[in-house]
Amino acid sequence: MASRAEPVHAAPVHAVSQAAPVAVALTGASGAQYGLRLIDCLAAAGREVYVMISKAAHRVIAVETDIELPAQPERLARALSERCGAGEGRIRCFAREDWMAPVASGSGNWQALVICPCSTGTLSAVACGASNNLIERAADVALKERRQLILVPRETPLSAVHLDNMLKLTRMGAVILPAAPGFYHRPDSVEAMIDFIVARILNQLGIEQELMPRWGE
Repeated sequence: MASRAEPVHAAPVHAVSQAAPVAVALTGASGAQYGLRLIDCLAAAGREVYVMISKAAHRVIAVETDIELPAQPERLARALSERCGAGEGRIRCFAREDWMAPVASGSGNWQALVICPCSTGTLSAVACGASNNLIERAADVALKERRQLILVPRETPLSAVHLDNMLKLTRMGAVILPAAPGFYHRPDSVEAMIDFIVARILNQLGIEQELMPRWGE
């Protein structure tokens, strides 16, 4: 007898304020530009942003961009705020083991976590609930509290391990949004390709964006 596929259960919407902060985590996959652009757009939309950048992500940012970002959280927050013109206190940054950060607990008032880019190592850790650092713990909290969790993996080709972890997380209610830009809008720059993915993330968050028109508009 053929086995029945497990049903995919949509995660219920958690009762958090529409103006609640959005958490953004950058991990060690290629594609740091996606996460940095997302932070810029969230700040421009007037949202408070909680930022976590892994040690590996700092290395990737140094390789892929000309942007210099300090590792110390307060200095990092100032640098990101200056970069995107955010008001004081609108961007807050947290260290790898800052267990007192709002995202470390379900009682914290935050709307969603976007891991962008999401390394396959982080994908695996989140899928098994490792919680060995603040990014992994925040993802664990998002899943248990039924808050939005959006993972933006950037890896190719994908192994069975990667695909199994993505399926597992999708069944938990997370959204897997690969960094795979489309071309039907005929992008004429790298920035346009980055904006394609960031626009999709903002659409998932329910935040108005003008980076890309919605289909049919």
